[in-house]
Amino acid sequence: MTVHLSLIAPAMNRALREARFDDDGPLEPLRDKRFDPLCPAPRVRLVRSPSARCEGTAGVLGLTEVPAEPALAGCAMGRWRGRGLDELTTEEPESVAAWLSDPAAAPHGGESLRELRARVAAWMDALEPGTVLAFTEPDVVRAAVAHALGAPEAVFWRLDVRPLERVELSGRSGRWNVRLGAPVS
Repeated sequence: MTVHLSLIAPAMNRALREARFDDDGPLEPLRDKRFDPLCPAPRVRLVRSPSARCEGTAGVLGLTEVPAEPALAGCAMGRWRGRGLDELTTEEPESVAAWLSDPAAAPHGGESLRELRARVAAWMDALEPGTVLAFTEPDVVRAAVAHALGAPEAVFWRLDVRPLERVELSGRSGRWNVRLGAPVS
């Protein structure tokens, strides 16, 4: 049996717009955008990151009471939480350079990108066969795709995850595939 995993990146919030490490602030208002509610099949398992942004995104798409999954939390950024990347680059250039170049580095006192990827990979590989729809942070989407592809750690920074976009993965027996694109209607 196969796992079908859809990862939906959350809507924009102020931290994302300002290139700050998320401080779990609310979503920005979705101006002039209307979304049809998602109507997943009854057997689809719904989960989300514990963040307010992912909870709000599920709500915007008509899904309430989606359970939080701790394994889908964004990378724990320690003392950098809520701070801007430009600010940190000025104040701690060596620390930022280490974090960007070494997947094992955690100069902020939180979680390294290697640890994030391992956490996400363990969650993915433990999924029961079936369909899972997950609302999760962009860094978690990057970690999941890198794991699915068996890509080197450096690929993490080469994956662009945009707000309110979906990535689809399928897998079984420890082998994952990434679905690129969606049908044109």
